[in-house]
Amino acid sequence: MEQPIRKDKILLATSRVSALGNALLSVAKILTGCLAGSLAVLSDGIDSATDVLISLVMIFTARIMQRPPSEKYVYGYEKAEGIATKILSLTIFYAGVQMLISSLEKIFSHETRSLPEPMAVYVTVLSIAGKLALALYQYRQGKRIRSALLIANAKNMRNDVVISLGVLLGLGFTFGLGLPVADAVTSLGVSLFILRSSVGIFLEANVELMDGVRDVSIYRRIFEAVEKVPGASNPHRVRSRMIGNLYMIDLDVEADGNITLQEAHNIADEVEKRIKEAVENVYDIVVHVEPAGKHHPTEKFGLNKTMIP
Repeated sequence: MEQPIRKDKILLATSRVSALGNALLSVAKILTGCLAGSLAVLSDGIDSATDVLISLVMIFTARIMQRPPSEKYVYGYEKAEGIATKILSLTIFYAGVQMLISSLEKIFSHETRSLPEPMAVYVTVLSIAGKLALALYQYRQGKRIRSALLIANAKNMRNDVVISLGVLLGLGFTFGLGLPVADAVTSLGVSLFILRSSVGIFLEANVELMDGVRDVSIYRRIFEAVEKVPGASNPHRVRSRMIGNLYMIDLDVEADGNITLQEAHNIADEVEKRIKEAVENVYDIVVHVEPAGKHHPTEKFGLNKTMIP
């Protein structure tokens, strides 16, 4: 029998690879930025250093997610991933702000600037190749286990590739036009790109923490699944939220009020079965069976079919 995928194990292994790869790239770019006199390469190196910190947060998070449910956290610790994603976005934002300030100071500084050393170009090319490999690896692993944290970090690394390409282009203008200030302007552009990325990750993490779902088509599939169950009607008060990469679904359905408790139970079981066939990664479904025609007061939470476009 095929063993189920252990999300926490894959998250931990992937994070270790990410931490090691980013650490090597970060050290190379920071040293090169200092020795070659390139603020853009130095900024790129600092960005990679934040990726190392992010990977360490991911490793810590994976260990938390391995904990079994407790009296205080009966749903387990899967949502630690959402909290870590928030931390990731704030860390990226802080690095972007620091780089923005340094770039502006360099642009408006009156000190005499010299051209960076050519070695800055070589390290930047190496960084592009390394970051691209890490980004693809993290994205594939994130899709495999439906990890918002890994996918968010893969997007961050994809942004790093764009950043390094921008740095390379800036170095080209710096050497080609003989304008040292072009290096600082490139650094400014890098910082703005990082800030935009951090805001996007921050907003995406809100979905899980606010008990929402990223794919709202799940509700249409739930209603269609209930329609296939004989004896079940009027699905309403449908609610879905995510714990890690798993769906928790609650809904009410109506059935003939004269059937037996066993028959009502069988209908609820069939509703659960049909929903699991229509929706992947369902952890639990709670189906409440009510007598048909029961008056329903206005509900604060949940959806009914008329609310789905």
